[in-house]
Amino acid sequence: MSASASRRVFLSTAALAGFAGLTCGNVAAAAPAGSPHRPAPPARMSLPAPTGPYPVGTVSLHLTDRGRPDPWVGSRPHRELMVGVRYPARHVAGHPRAPQMLPGAAAGFDAVNNLTDIPRGRADWAATRSHARTNAPVARHDPRGFPVVLYSPGAGDPRTLGTTLCDDLASRGYVVVMIDHTYDATAVEFPDGRVETTVLPSEFDKASRAGKAQVTALLKKTLAVRVADTRFVLDQLGRLSGELRGTLDLTAVGMFGQSAGGFTAAQTMHDDPRLKAAADLDGVMGYTQRDDDPSEPSSVGTDGVDRPLLLMGKQGDNHRTVASWNAVWQHSTGWLKDLTLTGAEHASYTDLQSQIPQLAGPLGLSRETVAANVGTVDPRRSVTAQEAYIAAFFDRWLRGQDNHLLDGPSARFPEVRFVP
Repeated sequence: MSASASRRVFLSTAALAGFAGLTCGNVAAAAPAGSPHRPAPPARMSLPAPTGPYPVGTVSLHLTDRGRPDPWVGSRPHRELMVGVRYPARHVAGHPRAPQMLPGAAAGFDAVNNLTDIPRGRADWAATRSHARTNAPVARHDPRGFPVVLYSPGAGDPRTLGTTLCDDLASRGYVVVMIDHTYDATAVEFPDGRVETTVLPSEFDKASRAGKAQVTALLKKTLAVRVADTRFVLDQLGRLSGELRGTLDLTAVGMFGQSAGGFTAAQTMHDDPRLKAAADLDGVMGYTQRDDDPSEPSSVGTDGVDRPLLLMGKQGDNHRTVASWNAVWQHSTGWLKDLTLTGAEHASYTDLQSQIPQLAGPLGLSRETVAANVGTVDPRRSVTAQEAYIAAFFDRWLRGQDNHLLDGPSARFPEVRFVP
């Protein structure tokens, strides 16, 4: 199964096979590549610059839910999370660019590496810098504060794989809260240097041996943990201190995510009235590993939603082909739109859309390998379209500002198809 296919499902054997050798609290080291005498240096990558009028600041927060023991690791009496907050900055002079991934998280991501035909140790994931500046002062705002958008990544992915879209939203005047789901993400690095790695491989292995019912139960648990994490983060937003205190408009909160993160966004909106709008970027919304399987639906599927939901899929994925999307489509009473990004693959909705093509030359990747990972859509066009439609969605439903981009097809973005 290709990386694009394996990332498309909520969890899959192929996706989790790459986790071999990772255990809780430890990150496997990647072997050097190239000649034994002259190993090739790992390739470096960059990220597209944000397009909004604000420079972007960032802080990382270590949150502890003392009312909930960790659901994955019994020895942990409390659930601990790392979140990254992106926000509009007043100025960024003298503040360093934040890394896309901290060293421990980058090592964990490289060790897992379920990308098609891209060898471990050949990409320097820790070297990439975001366009957000650490601890920059928050921009001036009206008394209501900035609208807030939460972000959840795909299963097994670090929060920082959504850096491009999150930084862009922040540059347009949003506070964006990026959530790492500890022991789900490949590796989460905490302020004391501790790195906690995924337990999903061992859990999936046990469930697979026990049969389909246990796999379904694991999928349900994984999503339930993510929703609980998100609702806890929502609880904490009103208690922020320092520069961020008083900068958030908590009456205007939305959420988006890629893959399982998109499912998390939709399900959290179903469960929690504090979310006013949600966007699902190519994420199945049922407890199944096949797009066309209508069994084991989620409650967001059986009930639908009564608030705005945007679906964005890779080519071939829409509410007519993906059973769980169809269920949501049939049962919802809120505003719905279903967009297809022509030529896209599942990972096109992550930073890999721009990063994988940059690895093609240094790593000698074929055109087929690049396409298997992030499709055939032009990377710059893909990123620009995603930024435009996601911003238009949240502008409309969190700010009450409608540029009518979501009304129908646009000559500016011929890659984007509206699915009736």
